[in-house]
Amino acid sequence: MNTKAVKRSLAIVYLLLTVFFYGCDAVPAAAYMFGSRGDQVAEIQRRLKAWGYYFGAIDGIYGKATEDAVIWFQINNGIRIDGIVGAQTAEKLGVALSSSSSKETSSSDVYLLAKVVYGEARGEPYAGKVAVAAVVLNRVASSSFPNTISKVVYQPGAFSIVYDGQINLAPDADALRAARDAMNGWDPSGGAVFYYNPAKTNSSFMWSRPVICTIGSHVFCK
Repeated sequence: MNTKAVKRSLAIVYLLLTVFFYGCDAVPAAAYMFGSRGDQVAEIQRRLKAWGYYFGAIDGIYGKATEDAVIWFQINNGIRIDGIVGAQTAEKLGVALSSSSSKETSSSDVYLLAKVVYGEARGEPYAGKVAVAAVVLNRVASSSFPNTISKVVYQPGAFSIVYDGQINLAPDADALRAARDAMNGWDPSGGAVFYYNPAKTNSSFMWSRPVICTIGSHVFCK
């Protein structure tokens, strides 16, 4: 095993121990982590690439390769090893933390998206869960809908789970993973901005939408 692989393996062990002893409460409110995306993530990738830590595309998506690069950077700079660009890591990288830009995706966005997945698609095939998350993100990207995950989710009449209280249920691990997969670019819906369950929907508007695909109980459409 080469030196780089050894360092990364040790970092992962350290990370697991850190999470075990300190829990998740130590994650700062303004931070970039697995599942984040946006211009600032792209800047983090550029810095890491320039210094030889990152070898992937500058795509603004905080995936596994970016997380590994951050861990490697933290090891070499004596920073707490957690794979997250919080205040200390950002300072060493020379990047600013920002929670105000609508282009950035925070950990709270991931959690909210996972709650939608859990409320709308639990019991569905995994691809169907990711597809539901992708629909939310496709709406964010569309000029016909609000431009943040929160605004899309809470847009009046958009999701029944907001009104029946299921939005308040804690998402399970599958829902969280599906939310992250959608944020990392997987879209099984094929670009859909609507979906419905034919067995439960009487809306003529939904039935009139051009169908893209069917996954599990849901029909995904334009």
